[in-house]
Amino acid sequence: MSTSTPSARSGPTPAELFRVRLASGIGSTIEWYLSFAYISAAGLIFSTQYFGALGPNALIVSLGSVAASFIASPLGGIIAGHFGDRYGRKATLIGTLALMGLASLGMGVLPTYDQIGVAAPLLLVIFRFMQGLSTGGEWGGAALMSIEYAPARRRGFYGVFSQIGTPAGLVLSTGVFFLVQLLTTPEQFAAWGWRVPFFISVLLVVIGLKIRTSISESPAFTEFKESSSELRVPLKDALQRYWWQMILAAGSFVANILAGYLLIGYLLSYTSNSLNMDSGVTLFVLMLAALIWIGATVLGGFWSDRLGRRRMMAIGYVLMGLWIVPMFMLVDTRSIIAFAGGVFVLAVALGLSYGPQSAMFAELFPTRLRYTAASLPYAVGGIVGGGFAPAIAEWLLQTTGTSLSIGGYVIAFVLISLSSLLLLRDSYFTGFPDNSFKGVTSPAEVEQHAGEGGAGHVFRTDAGNDSVEPSGEGAATGGEGRRS
Repeated sequence: MSTSTPSARSGPTPAELFRVRLASGIGSTIEWYLSFAYISAAGLIFSTQYFGALGPNALIVSLGSVAASFIASPLGGIIAGHFGDRYGRKATLIGTLALMGLASLGMGVLPTYDQIGVAAPLLLVIFRFMQGLSTGGEWGGAALMSIEYAPARRRGFYGVFSQIGTPAGLVLSTGVFFLVQLLTTPEQFAAWGWRVPFFISVLLVVIGLKIRTSISESPAFTEFKESSSELRVPLKDALQRYWWQMILAAGSFVANILAGYLLIGYLLSYTSNSLNMDSGVTLFVLMLAALIWIGATVLGGFWSDRLGRRRMMAIGYVLMGLWIVPMFMLVDTRSIIAFAGGVFVLAVALGLSYGPQSAMFAELFPTRLRYTAASLPYAVGGIVGGGFAPAIAEWLLQTTGTSLSIGGYVIAFVLISLSSLLLLRDSYFTGFPDNSFKGVTSPAEVEQHAGEGGAGHVFRTDAGNDSVEPSGEGAATGGEGRRS
């Protein structure tokens, strides 16, 4: 066993905890930065330089190539989950980040259709598929690495560092494309400027790899490896024992990813094409909304340590369901002030419902299969909720003639996510030993139970249930060494 692994008894140092949070956040940010960079380039460049031979269908096919990542994401979650549960989170996360870097480099140097013919669009889709494989394995590992290092009473806060990558990637990608377009002529941007964001992502990957190689393996996984034998096929055990929890976890996520993709991938198109609003101004407002999304995500994770994961997510979803129709009514006024007010409140709802997610997923599953069991619901929820959201929203608009139908679409998914949260019973949260006081509802009762096995600190693990942070060995890491 590597001597670099922090002692479960002494716990990781503050400096190492900082590096773990940074390693978790940077991978997620790069992942989403690259995804948004691809979406931007698909609309601006790829339709002419790679799919131009398709004529009038070039733009549709170019935008459709984005879906290659969604198709690959569940497979990436299964593959990375298998290796992460058997051989460790750290090595797997280094692999997913390296794969992301290879895909970025490939896109950056890829010749066009005029240069190498049909191989160009085929290779482009392959690189996008590689992105999806990386994305499917990245989120689960990044979230678990941070959460398994976290003190038990702060898992919600530690979990947000993998969550803020989505809005942070949006801000970074939009900002880089804006600067490159500002500093180049249209001809220069079409010739080589669009490649710059992909080269920048390679640099970010190198920085991320340096950070990730400097941290030790997750203490919870290390403790598990020292005391137990790994599963040969974690996916098989996860599907046999935790299939219902995985379905509910995916259901709890679908409304968030749906609303997120409407904010990211549809509102700019809707306001520009249907409402004839200034795309530059609306893009700037959406960037501000992404910053609000980051802040609300941090608050959602932080407050979930006090109010509970499910309760905090439910608060975000109730706000989302109540606000989505008034938001579209405000957007339809074509007033930039009304548009800003509408999307800013939506960003708050997104953050509050997204921040606690990674901690909740981690607390549902035991260490031996947590990477696999948490990654797959995230990927499947992403497909169901977000994979086709912009296309469905546009179809609803054209079919009904009103944006309020899109609001109804979101409300339906909010009800699915709220129902999933309601069906997640206390007894399902078996991922950590300090989640074992399921029948205890008051601090006094918790202290009484804790007194039977030692002193503990009262905190919240999921919606409405107090639990105990064990003292002594395993307390700093929230590992599986101490059983109740």
